[in-house]
Parts: sequence; structure tokens; C-alpha cells
Amino acid sequence: MRASIAIHKLTSCSGCQSVILNLGDDLLVLSRLVEIRHFIEAGLNDFDADVDIAFVEGSITTPEDEARILKVRERARFLVAIGACACSGGVQALRNVKESGGWAGAVYANTAYLDSLAESRSVAQLVKVDLELWGCPISGRQLIATVRALLQGVPPVLPTEKVCQECKRAGNVCVLVSRAEPCLGPVTRAGCGALCPSFGAPCYTCFGASEQPNCEALGERLVGLGIPQRQVAERFVSISSGLKPYQDEWQRLRIPAKQVD
Repeated sequence: MRASIAIHKLTSCSGCQSVILNLGDDLLVLSRLVEIRHFIEAGLNDFDADVDIAFVEGSITTPEDEARILKVRERARFLVAIGACACSGGVQALRNVKESGGWAGAVYANTAYLDSLAESRSVAQLVKVDLELWGCPISGRQLIATVRALLQGVPPVLPTEKVCQECKRAGNVCVLVSRAEPCLGPVTRAGCGALCPSFGAPCYTCFGASEQPNCEALGERLVGLGIPQRQVAERFVSISSGLKPYQDEWQRLRIPAKQVD
């Protein structure tokens, strides 16, 4: 009997689910490895199905998200958080570090029907998570490798090195050194294949914090390159703004050193 999986969505853009749908031939491989019981974007809707592995995309941003994730946890043997939203709160977690009271009014004509929590939380902040797959979006290759490992009963091997190592292997010219771009590759976990730097753009922390990220040293280096301190602070709270190492550096840099409240 094949193992069963479900793919659930909380507050998110559905980008990680789109990666799964766009796996191509690997999606056929996945369907042979497991029975997919719930995956609304693929037309399978059985939220209450008991499964061996539940993949969860999105952050806990609404009361409905809170209720849903508790039920998902009850019905799954393993729960895997996928993507930056599920692992750190995502871009929604900007509300955790900034005054966001006026944001909704700037977007919606009537905010009376909005029902959001005061903060955006990762899945692990509410329920037990067995594994986190980072990315914005995730890597399809890592997803398939994770499923294979879990089916074999062994821990998946996930990257722990920094994006800088991927850049070196790709032969990229460092955008931080050569162009003074505010790249966060030195404090970001590998897994994307150094996608942005390969096209001359700086890293945006999609895959979360690397092991022992020295955010303070990188922040000082970026300021030393002539990038305004406030802009450097803002770089640390974007896609993975729910992570403490990034929040701490944003907090340290957001007020100029000579300004005291």
C-alpha cells in the first residue's frame, strides 16, 4: 500500500503549490511514489483525509488558519512546512516588526470584513513540525528527495551552507564585492542554486537564515559600502522577516546610531 500525502494551503500566494504542479515528469514520479489525497490546486479536495505526510504552505495569519492547522496536524503522521511563509511567517510577518495599522486601509476600500491576526506566525509556532523545506518558492528537487527519504524512513539531507557557496560553484561574480549590491547571500541558506545572483541581482533571503548567520557583521559591511543604514535595515526584513536573526539586525540598524529616542 502506497503512503498518502496531502498538500494544504494557509495564507500564501500558492507559489510553492505551483512548483509542485509544474514538476513535469517528476510529478508523475511523485504520483507513483505516493497517493495524493488532498491538493485543491490539482483538483483533489478531501481536507479531512488521514495521511502519512501533510505538506503545508502559508503562514498562520487569520483565525481560520489557526483552526485549519490544528486539524491538519491531527490527521497527519508527519507534517512538513513548505516555503518561507510556512517556515517563518513570510512577507506577511512584516506586520510583526512594523506599524501596519494603516496598510489595510491603503489597499481596501472597506476593511470591516477583514479578519486577520495581529501577527503572522510560522506553522511551528502553533503545532509540532517534523520538517521545514525553505524557499520562496520551494525547490521541486528538494521536495521529491524529501518524499523519497521519508518513505525510506531516513532523515532528508537538506542544505545547511550559505548561498555564497552556490555562487562560487556557479562561477558567479560576487554582486556584493563587484557592484556593492546589498546581497544577503552570506547569511542565507543555500537551496535556490544562487538564482538571483546568477542574474546579477542580490539575494533576498528566500531560503531563510543559514547556520550561525553573522547578520551584524554583514550589516556593518553593507553600511560601509555606502548603502544608507535604513535601507540596509529594510533588507533584513522582507521575505523571511519572521526570523529572529534578521529581526535583530533590522532592530539594530533601523535607528541611526546618533539618534536616541
